[in-house]
Order: sequence, then structure tokens, then C-alpha cells
Amino acid sequence: MPEKIIEKIVSAPAQALEQTLQTTSELAQKLVDNKPVNKARGYWATLGPGLTTGAADDDPSGIATYSQTGAQYSFNLLWLAAFSFPLMAMVQEMCARIGLVTGRGLAGNIRRLFPKSVLYIITMLLLAANTFNIGADLGAMASATNLLIPNLGFASLVIFFTVVSLGLQIFTTYAQYAKYLKWLALALLAYIASAFMVNLNGKELLLNTVIPHLNFSRDEIFLVCGILGTTISPYLFFWQTSQEVEEEILAGKTSLKLRQTQTTDVEISKMRTDVWSGMFFSNLVMFFIIVTCAATLNKAGITNVQTAAEAAAALRPLAGPYASLLFALGVIGIGLLAVPVLAGSTAYAMSEAFGWRHGLYRKLKNAYPFYGVIIISMALGLIMNFVGLDPIKALIYAAVLNGLVAPIILVFVVKISSDKKVMNHRVNKPWTQAFGWIITGLMILVGVATLAILIVPK
Repeated sequence: MPEKIIEKIVSAPAQALEQTLQTTSELAQKLVDNKPVNKARGYWATLGPGLTTGAADDDPSGIATYSQTGAQYSFNLLWLAAFSFPLMAMVQEMCARIGLVTGRGLAGNIRRLFPKSVLYIITMLLLAANTFNIGADLGAMASATNLLIPNLGFASLVIFFTVVSLGLQIFTTYAQYAKYLKWLALALLAYIASAFMVNLNGKELLLNTVIPHLNFSRDEIFLVCGILGTTISPYLFFWQTSQEVEEEILAGKTSLKLRQTQTTDVEISKMRTDVWSGMFFSNLVMFFIIVTCAATLNKAGITNVQTAAEAAAALRPLAGPYASLLFALGVIGIGLLAVPVLAGSTAYAMSEAFGWRHGLYRKLKNAYPFYGVIIISMALGLIMNFVGLDPIKALIYAAVLNGLVAPIILVFVVKISSDKKVMNHRVNKPWTQAFGWIITGLMILVGVATLAILIVPK
């Protein structure tokens, strides 16, 4: 009898421990099987070209344009963030659908359906706009790094970022490169975080978000063109379309016939989730950059921002060192994403225009012309930083140049995505087509007004 009592006493802790371990295991399994966690994982897996395209849209040129908007006009143009979101998402969804359904990039489709001379003109305009943008972005990244590490030379930093960007595009596989771009997009969270480090008036934000304000002054029209140009950007059209094709090839659809005949409703649905999520993220960041600069720089009487890096520096005494640090890190992080996208979109367009083998999934030795365009674009952008180019003019004019080129290419995007012979039953819905032409008309109107401002003296 005493032996049994002793046995029970000894075995009790072991049983308790075993029961505790079993309970812990069950809780861990429930956490793994937790539906919200699984949904979040599934959602992240769905994101791809749409997220990286949207993130690339907030490149240093865009950051400078949005910073200048908040500094110069306070919250008055904040409504443009909400206004441009559906326009941008509709356009990028058209581009993505073209890539999925046709199995070709945007330039490849234009080449098949329109005179080659038209495509050559478009490609040259894209090359000019993207090269200008690359140069401005490289300079902004170097300046932002100087804020963090003042002892490093500007020239050395510009060369460093050029080499790193080229290395990622040329010497990594597409699968690795796509993952890198996807995670790097999270650098944009720095701008959302920086906005919460300043004092904000909720009522003022709400009113300026939903109620448009526009005085139609020369400077305001010029800046609106820059905002639309850096939001609805030509290079994003080409990049989005080509990345959808790259994703199909990565999934095993290596032949054109497979890509054209095996596009499923599930793929279209995932693409829409990806695109609309990416564009929402992009415009949300635009919103918070304007908010941060309006609440700090404009309130302090600083109405002229020379660069994105200067905006970060100006935030330091107004919003604290952490806000300026986050702002500067965002410029560097998103620049590393945007510069390859700019160079890559030019390479896709030119390769398809001239019938060269192309694609980031190919190795350098199998696509010399494609990678050659990337190298030349980056080299020209690098040189721009050593010819005395004014940083603010480079960044803002790059955005405006995109605003002038965008409507020309939009005409082809809407026509191709509305053509039943090309898109079959995945053609634009009537309301989508109507909105596509409205967006194109709006961009043309803003572009013409901007040209008039540049031509007609004050």
C-alpha cells in the first residue's frame, strides 16, 4: 500500500509535465492553424508584380514631388492621393491583363498591332523619361545616404548604387530578384511611420482628403502634372505587363501558346488582388508623405524642397531625428527597388520593339541586347549626376516628363485591352473601357495645360 502511494506521488509531476506539453503542443498547432494567420500568409503569397510596381511608383522622384506638394500647398492637394488611386489601379490592371492573356509584353503587343514607327517613337520617349528618372533617383539615394553617413563622397555613393542595381538585375535569378523586390517594397512603411511622429489635425486631414482644392495657378498645374506623371507612369505600364509574363514563365508556361491558352479565372482574380493592393499601398504612401511635409515643413514656412533628401533633413528639427531617419532610409530602400524597374522597363520595351531575346529569367550570355539596354540606361543616369544638373529640377521635371508621355501610351493600353481579337472574352468591360478613355483624356488635358505653361511666358 505505501509503495503505491509513493508511486503515485512520484509519477504525478511526470504526468503533469506530459499534460502541460500536450496542451502547449495543441495551442501551438491552433496558432499555426489560426485562420487569420493563414489568410495573411495566403494574401502575402498572392502579392507580386502589382505590389512591386506600386512600390516602384513611389521612387525618389515621386517622393520629392509629394514632399514639394505638402511643403508648398500644405494639405490643399491631399485629395489627389484618393483621386489617383482608382485611376492608377484601373490602368495597371489593364496592363497586367494584357500580359496574362497575350503572353507578351506591352511593346510586343503594340509591335503586332500598330506601325513599327509608332512603337519606335514611344520607345525613344520612354528611354528619355526613364534615363532622366534613373539619374535623378541615383542622386537622391546618394544624398539620402550622406544624411546618415556624411563622410562618404557623393560620387562614390552614386557609383555604388549604380553597381549594386546592375548586379541585382544581371547576376541574380528572376525568382531571387522578384523576392528581393517584394520585401524591399516594405521600405515604404517608413513614410507611414514618419507621419505618426508629427502632430496632426484629424478634421483637417479628412476635409482635404475628400474635398478637392485647385486654384489653377501655373505652379499648381505644373505640380499636378508631376503628381499624375509620377503616379500614372509610362514605365509602370511596360514593367507590369512584362512582369506578369515573367511570372507565367516562372510557373512553367515557357511557350507563348501555353501562356495564351492556359490563363485561368483564378489567375485573373489573383492578379486583380495583387494590382489593386499594390496601387492602394502606393497611394497610401503618397498620402502620408504629403501629410508629413504639410504638417512640418509648410507649418514652419519651408515651402521649397530641393530634393527628397532635403525633405528628410528638414524634418529633423521639426519632427524629431527618428522621422528624418525613417524618411532617409525610405529614399534609399525604395530607390534600390525603383531604379532597376526603370532600367528594366526600358529594356523590355526596346527588346520587344526590335525583336531581341529578353527577360530577367534569361542569363546575360543569352540576352546581351536586353541587358545591354539596362547597362546603357544606368550609365546615362550615372553620368547625369556629374553634369551639374539641379536636383529639384531633375526630380520634378522627370515626373512632368512622365506626365507628358503617359497619355500617348495610354491610348495603346486602352485600345489593346478593349480589342476582342487580342483579349477574347477577357476584354475590358464597357465601364472599364469608358474610364480608360476618361483617364487618357484627363492626362492629355493636364499635359497640354503644362506644355502651354512651359511655352507661354509669364
